[in-house]
Amino acid sequence: MRYLWRKRKSIVVTWLISYSVVLFVPIVISLIIYSQASHALRGEIHRANDSLLKQMRYTIDNQIELMKRLNMEITWNAKLQSLMYSSKPSKEAPFTAYQLVKDFRLYKTSYASIDEFYVVWNRDGSVLRPGNVREMQTAFQTIHDTGALSYAQWLEQLHHPAQDQFVLLPHKDAAQTRTSIAYITQLPKDLNGDDTGTVVVMAGTARFQEAFESISAFSGGRLLILNQEDRILLSNAEDSKPQVQNNLMLEPFMDGGRFRLDAEPAKGSELISIQSAVSGLKYVLILPSSIYWEKAEYVRSFTYISILISLFGAGVLTWFFMRRNYSPIQQLVQSLADKNGQEDHTEWNELRLIQRAILNVHTEKDEIALQLQKHQHVLRSNMLNRLFKGKLDPLVPYEEAFKSFHMELLSDDFAVILFVVENDENLYAKLPGIDDNERSKLMQFIIGNVVEELAVQRQHAGYVVEVDDMMVCLVNLSPSAENVQQQLHEIASEAQQFLSRYEMDLTVSISGKHASWPGIGQAYQEAVDAMEYKMVLGKKGIIAYQDIRRDPAELSRNGYYYPLQTEQQLINFIKTGDFGQASDFMNEITARNFSKPVMSLTLARCLIFNLVGTMMKAIHELGDGDDSLLEDNPLWMDKIIACDTIQEMQAELHLLLQEVCDYASAKRSSNVSKEREGSLRDLTNSVARHIEENFQDMNLNVNAIGERFELKGSYLSKLFKSQTGEGLLDYIHKYRIEQAKPMMKGKRESIAEIARLVGYNDAATFIRVFKKYEGITPGKYKELF
Repeated sequence: MRYLWRKRKSIVVTWLISYSVVLFVPIVISLIIYSQASHALRGEIHRANDSLLKQMRYTIDNQIELMKRLNMEITWNAKLQSLMYSSKPSKEAPFTAYQLVKDFRLYKTSYASIDEFYVVWNRDGSVLRPGNVREMQTAFQTIHDTGALSYAQWLEQLHHPAQDQFVLLPHKDAAQTRTSIAYITQLPKDLNGDDTGTVVVMAGTARFQEAFESISAFSGGRLLILNQEDRILLSNAEDSKPQVQNNLMLEPFMDGGRFRLDAEPAKGSELISIQSAVSGLKYVLILPSSIYWEKAEYVRSFTYISILISLFGAGVLTWFFMRRNYSPIQQLVQSLADKNGQEDHTEWNELRLIQRAILNVHTEKDEIALQLQKHQHVLRSNMLNRLFKGKLDPLVPYEEAFKSFHMELLSDDFAVILFVVENDENLYAKLPGIDDNERSKLMQFIIGNVVEELAVQRQHAGYVVEVDDMMVCLVNLSPSAENVQQQLHEIASEAQQFLSRYEMDLTVSISGKHASWPGIGQAYQEAVDAMEYKMVLGKKGIIAYQDIRRDPAELSRNGYYYPLQTEQQLINFIKTGDFGQASDFMNEITARNFSKPVMSLTLARCLIFNLVGTMMKAIHELGDGDDSLLEDNPLWMDKIIACDTIQEMQAELHLLLQEVCDYASAKRSSNVSKEREGSLRDLTNSVARHIEENFQDMNLNVNAIGERFELKGSYLSKLFKSQTGEGLLDYIHKYRIEQAKPMMKGKRESIAEIARLVGYNDAATFIRVFKKYEGITPGKYKELF
C-alpha cells in the first residue's frame, strides 16, 4: 500500500488523469448537446400543447363572446333602461316589462347557442325571461331548482359584489346536463345609489365539452376552465362537479376552492395554461410526464448508451497509448538510476527526477563559471589598481592582459575620471536589510555600468574599479578623438545627472590626457589632486585638473586679502550687533579672495581661521571678561575644522557670526534699555495728566496729543501702550466714560448734555462708545440708579 501511495506521483498517474480530463471534454459536450436538444424538444412539445389549448380557447371564446354580446344588448336595451331608471309612474312599469320580454324572444331566436338568459328586476322583485315575467321564487323553481343550489345561494350569486363573473349554475330545463356556465353582470345603480338588477346569460356545459373533445388525444390529461377567482368552472372529467379537485392530479394545485397556477407541479405531471382573449377565464392543461416526455425518452436512452460506449473505448485506447509513450521515459529513468546507484530513490515523479538531474549539471556548470568570473574580476581590479598607483610590472604584457580580461585597447592615450559619492551614508540608510559590503557592491555596479556606457557612446572605452573608497574610471581614448577634455566633461556631467535619479550626489574630477602605460599613474594622480580642490570649489561639482593647475610660486606670492583696517571694520560691525551688515561685509571679504582663479588649500584655511579669530577679538572688546560666550560654545572651532569644503566652513562661520552679533546686540540693548525705561515712564505720566486735564476738549485726539509732545501720534500711542497696556484713544474714551457715570447717576442732565460735558460733539458718538466699553447704552445705565 505504501508503494502504491508513493506511485501516485508517477508520470503514469499524471498521464492517466490528463487523458481522463481530455476525455471528459467530449462527454461534457455530449451532455450539453443532449441538454440543448432536450430543451428544444420540450419547447416543441410545449408549443404543440399550446396550439391545442389555443384551439380550445378559440372555440370556447366564441361561445363566451356570444354570451357577453347578448349581455351587452340586454343591458343597453332602451326598454330595460326605461324600466330600471325611468321616473315614470309605477303603473306604467308592467307594460314596459311586457314589451321588454317580447324583445327577449327576438334575442332568443338570434342567439340559438344561448340556453337561457333573464334579468332580475330588484325593484319589482321579479325575473324577466323571454316571453314572461315571474316572481323571484317562482323563477328560481322554474330555472334552477334541481337540488344542487338553494334559493339563498342563488340570491347570493346574483348580488355578488363583482361586476362581471362566470359561475356554474344548475339548469332545470337542460337536456343533456344539469349544469350551465352563467355570465352574471350587475346593472348600474340608480340615482339613489340602490341596486337595480342583474343580467344572467347561461350556456350549457355540453357546448364547452365539444371543445375538450378537440384535444382528447391526450388520454389521462386534465383540461380545466378557471373563472376570474381561479375556481374550477369545468373539467373534461366525467364528473364535472367541483369535487373533481379531490383528484390526485389536481391536489397539488388546490388551495381551498382555488386553483393555484403558480404552484409547483407534482412529481410525474406537467402544467400548461393560457388566458382567454375575451374574458377573465383561464384554460389549463395538466398532463402526466410519461405522456409529455414520451418522444424524448428515445433521445435520452440513446445519449446514455453512446456515452457508456465512448467511455469504454476511450479507456482501452488511453491505456494502450500511455504504456507506449511511457517506455522511453522508463528507460531514461533506469539509466539515471544506474548512474546514481548510491543515491536513495526518493523522487517518484520521473520527469522531476530527470529535471533535477539536468539542473544539477547546470548548477555545477554555473558555479564553475561564477568562480572563474569572480577570480577574473579580482585580477582585473588588482591590475588596474597597480596601474593607477604607477606600480608597473615589466614582466606583465599588459596588452595581452587586457585581452584576457575582455578589455579593448583603442589607442595608447589614457585619461582618468574620479567619482566620490558624498551622501553614501544616506543611501545606505535607504537600503535596509543589506550589509555594508553588498551596498557598496551595488553602488559600484550602478556607477560602473553608467560611466562605461557613456564612454562607449563617445567611441571611447571605459573601465571602472574602486580605489581607496573612490570609483575610478580608466578611459582609453579613441585615436580619432578631438577636444578630449570637453568629451570627458560631458561624460562626467551626464553621469551626474543620470545617477541623481538614484539620489546619488557625486563630486567628479578629471585628469589630463596621457600616453603609454606610465601615463595612467600620472593621470590618476592629477584626478586625485583635482579632487582635493573640492574643499575650495565645493562638493557635487566637476573639477578638471587643467582648471586648477598653477605655478606653486605664484600661489605663495599672491597670498590672500585681509588687511588690519578691514579686520577692524568687521569688528566694528560686530560690536554694533548688526548681523546683516556684518554678514554682507564678510561675504565681500571671502568673495574677493575666492573669486581668484584658484586659491591654495593652505591659504584658504588660514583665511577662515583669521575670520574666526576676528570674532573672538570682537567678543573680548565687548567686555566679556569671563569669556562666558566662548565657554558656552566650546566646539565652534572643531566644527569648522571638520568641514570638507570652504562652503561648509563659510556656513559654520555665518552661524558663529550670528551668535556673536546677537550677543553684541543684547549687550547694547541692556545698557540702553535702563535709560530709555525711565524717560518712557515720565512721558507716559505726562500724557496721562494732559488727558485728565483736557478730557472736556472736543478736539482732544491722538494727533493733537502727539503735536503737544512733539511726537507723531501713532508712535506716541505705541509708546503709551507699551507702558500702560492700552492705546491713547482707548485711554481717552475710558476716562471720559468714568467722568460721565457720576453725572448719569444724578439724573439731572440729559444724555446729550452729558456727552457735551465729557468732550463728545454729538450724543450718538457718546452712546456708541459707552455701549462698546460698558456693554449697555447710557439710557439703560441711568435706569439702573
